[in-house]
Amino acid sequence: MGKLRLGVNIDHVATLRNARGSAWPDPLRAALLAEAAGADGITAHLREDRRHIRDADIVALRAGIGIPLNFECAATDEMQAIALQTRPHAVCLVPERREERTTEGGLDVAGDQARLTEYLKPLRDAGCRVSMFIGHDPRQIEASARIGAAVVELHTGHYSDLHAEGREDEAEAELEALRKAAAMAHGLGLEVHAGHGLTFANVAPIAAMPEVMELNIGHFLIGESVYIGLGRAIEEMRHRMDAARG
Repeated sequence: MGKLRLGVNIDHVATLRNARGSAWPDPLRAALLAEAAGADGITAHLREDRRHIRDADIVALRAGIGIPLNFECAATDEMQAIALQTRPHAVCLVPERREERTTEGGLDVAGDQARLTEYLKPLRDAGCRVSMFIGHDPRQIEASARIGAAVVELHTGHYSDLHAEGREDEAEAELEALRKAAAMAHGLGLEVHAGHGLTFANVAPIAAMPEVMELNIGHFLIGESVYIGLGRAIEEMRHRMDAARG
């Protein structure tokens, strides 16, 4: 197995900043602390409603960090233009609804193949690695390969919820579906990432999947940093990931 990378999502540093309407805390400072603590990349989701990350944050992150920036966004013309202007290392396309609190499921790649095929082309030409944030449905994996995506990121939110609720049999069934999805995606030549809802308590089984090359974790790490600091939270997550990886 290759080294498992950790991408740190700093969206909710911006959530805290925006709650007060001030300049603090600064997402770029959090990203630099994450980099110093051993993060392999920084993820930031620029939503249509700008509820946390803002356009200026993306510009500052792109210029200020020394590790790859993973730009999460909906597959809209506005977001494509921003990505082409800033040229992040990676663009992860996610489903987005204004009324949702957080991303609730995976992108329906299979139902939007023609448009997404054309949408990806200029991003790839600009040197961005394009990722599809999807569930473990085989149809979505196959469609992601067909449209020319480089990466799929498997949505681990349902597994995380089942684990937190103590529904062990259902959580194990969800894990098995994710394992099969990771193996299938890898077999189709896609790089496999995973994320959503991962914590110290539930990360090990996901980290142990040999096909998974990167985990993207945000909300838990930012929350845990209130108690132990962001650097220590990242170091502990890295330790648990590495231990699971063996």
